[in-house]
Amino acid sequence: MAATAAVPPGGAETAQVVVVGAGPVGLMLAGELRLGGAHVVVLERRETPTTESRASTLHARTMELFDSRGLLADLGTPPREPRGHFGGVPMDLTLPGRYPGQWKVPQTRTEELLQKWATGLGADLRRGWEVTALSDDGQGVTVTAAARGGEHVLRAAYVVACDGEDSTVRRLTGADFPGRPAGRELLRADIDGIDIRPRRFERLPGGLAIAARMPGGVTRVMAHAYGRPAARRSTAPDFAEVVDVWRQVTGEDIGHGRPVWVNAFGDTNRQLASYRHGRVLFAGDAAHAQLPSGGQALNLGLQDAVNLGWKLAAEVGHRAPRGLLDTYHDERHAVGARVLANIRAQGTLLLGGPEVEPVRTLLAELLADEAVRAHLAGAISGLDIRYPADGDHPLAGARLPHLDLATAGGPATTTELLRGGGGLLLDLDRPPHDHLPWIGRLWADRVTTVTVRPQAGSPLGSRGAVLVRPDGYVAWAGEDREGAPAALRRWFGAPERGL
Repeated sequence: MAATAAVPPGGAETAQVVVVGAGPVGLMLAGELRLGGAHVVVLERRETPTTESRASTLHARTMELFDSRGLLADLGTPPREPRGHFGGVPMDLTLPGRYPGQWKVPQTRTEELLQKWATGLGADLRRGWEVTALSDDGQGVTVTAAARGGEHVLRAAYVVACDGEDSTVRRLTGADFPGRPAGRELLRADIDGIDIRPRRFERLPGGLAIAARMPGGVTRVMAHAYGRPAARRSTAPDFAEVVDVWRQVTGEDIGHGRPVWVNAFGDTNRQLASYRHGRVLFAGDAAHAQLPSGGQALNLGLQDAVNLGWKLAAEVGHRAPRGLLDTYHDERHAVGARVLANIRAQGTLLLGGPEVEPVRTLLAELLADEAVRAHLAGAISGLDIRYPADGDHPLAGARLPHLDLATAGGPATTTELLRGGGGLLLDLDRPPHDHLPWIGRLWADRVTTVTVRPQAGSPLGSRGAVLVRPDGYVAWAGEDREGAPAALRRWFGAPERGL
């Protein structure tokens, strides 16, 4: 590591996991770790939660994950938009599932929801703590943070960086972050006191203009002048710069408005070579930097957290099988690379000048084909993610769909059965496998076994068993008598007692 923390004479405070950053990704991860029984401390340099609206879109897969954690009752009923876009080309995002399309939730509300959930589960959130140094000695990580009262030192088994695109942890570790720096940018501002017409990816001779009235009367504007390169910035742009570019592109004057928030984001496209560096792991924008097109960046990060949380909790709880934690990089780096590729294509379509118009026209024509539309909708929404899994069952590696089930204990849904944060073993046979209840008892501390009477035509099938990971993905499905215990060992480690 590039920096070394000094341990005070009295020794360092200890935690199983230190999460750096209390944005949506860090808070989601903290909640997942607590569901798995891990002791987690979250360090956030900001004294108070952000008031900036920032990302405002939750996609279908993220909504499913929130539902599987019982979070939607507190979220309420946010506005749903069936249509989204690919690089500014309108398209229908609806696919089969419980939450088709996209859901509009300000980031402030998402953070509020996740903070209440994570701290309610026992996560230790410390605001005003800024990480200044860390050292991984192979046995644990020593973290130094500056806070009120001076310098503090913590000792953790693992550290997870969820501290954004300009990650301090990434800088301290010197992690390789290859990719492409920003070449173009969008200027963005939330402005009170202006009255302009809505614009949805309006391409004008001089550039791109977007405008939308938000709840409370504030108008969000975004503008890019074709050919204008991204500036090297250490701070947000001045409001005057946004006013100037907006006037250049649209001919309108918005300078009389009151800026609530101003920022700029470019088409940076970078991804860590490895999401794990010894005992330091990375999630969200600390692991990948991209144009926030259509809310994909936020949703990608939240899904990183759900993939990592149960695995890291099992690791620090000494329940994880060999190699489980490494599957976090294997699975999420591949997903991230695919998302970054589609975002890079979108950046060209969105910020390119007149030279990209033929490609945009062709894409609009192709989107009329249902197979093309469904392919892109799956990629944007996260509903098409499939991880490596055992067996050749149609659901192996895919997410478990929301299904109404008749169980031995009464009616239930697959979503409800995941809310405890553990694994799930569904016994589908009639009569049930005589050996599955016995096998299930061996892993009862981490997997719930449920006898299910499948309906005709159920995607679960009519026989055998289905093993579901805590993040809702099917780890194994089949009728092989030996398949269930082998899959349980692979994903959940050795049982409490010998098999």
